[in-house]
Amino acid sequence: MVRLSLLLLLSLSFIAPASAHEIHSGGGFIAGFNHPVLGFDHLLAMLSVGMLSTQLGGRAIWTVPLAFVCFMLVGGILGLYAIPVPFVEIGIALSVLLLGLAIAFDRQLPLLFAMAFVGVFAIFHGHAHGMEMPELASPVLYAFGFLFGTAVIHLGGVMLGLGMQRLTGQRSLMRISGVAIAAMGGYLLAGF
Repeated sequence: MVRLSLLLLLSLSFIAPASAHEIHSGGGFIAGFNHPVLGFDHLLAMLSVGMLSTQLGGRAIWTVPLAFVCFMLVGGILGLYAIPVPFVEIGIALSVLLLGLAIAFDRQLPLLFAMAFVGVFAIFHGHAHGMEMPELASPVLYAFGFLFGTAVIHLGGVMLGLGMQRLTGQRSLMRISGVAIAAMGGYLLAGF
């Protein structure tokens, strides 16, 4: 199982970073859904939020991803109205690194801190989505698509985290996955 997780994370490294940021045609629900699903950086961050929430357990399993989605919507609105947020791409790459490290260190974070932690990164992710909306044919459908895509990936991260904990009976597999995710975040940051 450890080999499978590491192989999966390694294979993700061959996907072009931030490839979803090049979506400029179309603009309905499917285009919005594809943005977080096909963007390597978004995908890793969303999976990490779900995995982190399972490490924290309890209410965090749904409140931490929900906080991310809500703050991402705020970032999307900022981007839609062209309100500048500095260092968006660096913030997205940094989110992958720091979320991976949070999983790797496996510390019990206070719930409100964890929600704020993911919320800050969500603003960057949302802003990247929102900046593209004015060019698209249907911004409302696109927004619903990227919110739904994000929620689906969070759910996948929760299921992945719960599965890793149940299969191994311990949290070491998830911690190893956190290290691999953090390494990918470091790789993304090295591109800036």
